[in-house]
Amino acid sequence: MTQQNFRILFAVYPGMTQLDFTGPQQFFARMPGAEIVVASSTGGEVPSEGLVFAGAGRLADVVACDLLCVPGGTNALEVALDENFIGEIRRLAAGARYVTSVCTGSLILGAAGLLQGKRAACHWAWRDLLPLFGAIPDENRVVRDGNVITGGGVTAGIDFALTVLAEIAGENVAQTIQLGLEYAPAPPFESGTPETAPPEILAAVHQRMALFSATRQAQARAAAARLADKL
Repeated sequence: MTQQNFRILFAVYPGMTQLDFTGPQQFFARMPGAEIVVASSTGGEVPSEGLVFAGAGRLADVVACDLLCVPGGTNALEVALDENFIGEIRRLAAGARYVTSVCTGSLILGAAGLLQGKRAACHWAWRDLLPLFGAIPDENRVVRDGNVITGGGVTAGIDFALTVLAEIAGENVAQTIQLGLEYAPAPPFESGTPETAPPEILAAVHQRMALFSATRQAQARAAAARLADKL
């Protein structure tokens, strides 16, 4: 059953993938009793892939939340090295009923030390970085381990949101919101996973991602080393 003023905090940052944020936010915003808070390290404007989100609060000013959600982004591992951001994530997670993420947001949770020994989802291309943070990679679209709920890559954020809504408000509410938003995916192509994509498409995506793979690997190892120093 939904409680009054169930506070959902999106911890955002410049460069995040906007659908990781706006997909779940659209669904959560329709939950009765939901209070949506959007905050970043500095507050104000938060740029994301050609869109600029205005009016974000400051994470340091958020006392507590019921659910913490961290979206992913192409620069998620840069954010994982931001001690201020990671410190706020760690603080807020300590009092949250649910700690959640979408896509590479799970790598940020990992850098904060929140995934040790836990199963977690991530974008398929970067899932292999999760063990650096003591997490257990899980290829499912939505993964729950205790109070940690993680979504896979980008569009999985909507399935993640519905899963969370069913947990918090009940399946009837979740399905009502799903119907209201007409979420009935029927993609024109079966290219949404490495297993179903045509070989030439998969090869092209791998080639593109190889351009920054080494940088992300190095950033992940640096973030993991910082975490190890704190444990």
